[in-house]
Amino acid sequence: MELRSLIIRWAPRVLAIAFTLFISLFALDAFEGQAGFREKAVALLMHLLPSFICVAAIALAWRREWLGALLFGALAVYYAVSAWGHPSWVFLIAGPMLLVAVSYTVAWVSRRSLTA
Repeated sequence: MELRSLIIRWAPRVLAIAFTLFISLFALDAFEGQAGFREKAVALLMHLLPSFICVAAIALAWRREWLGALLFGALAVYYAVSAWGHPSWVFLIAGPMLLVAVSYTVAWVSRRSLTA
C-alpha cells in the first residue's frame, strides 16, 4: 500500500479521535464549583456524552467509511442547527466534524476506486 493511500485511509480515523479528545476537554468544566462528588461525577458524565457519541461513531465507522461520513456529517448538521445562535461555537465544533465527514468520504471513495 502506497503512502498516499495509507494517509487517505487513516486520516479520518486520526482526525475523528483528535476531535473527540478536543471536545472531551470541555468536560473539565464539570469540576468547577462547590458541588459534591456525586454531583460532579454526574456533571462529568453529562459533559462527556458528546465524546461517547463520537467514540461510538468512530467504532461504527472503523471499517465502513461511508458510515463515518454519514454519522459525522449528521452530527455536524445537528450541532450547527442546535447552536445556531452561537456562530463561533458552530465553527469551532461543527466545522471540524464536517472536516472529519469529508475525510471519511474521501477515504470511502478512494477505497471504492481501488476495489473497482
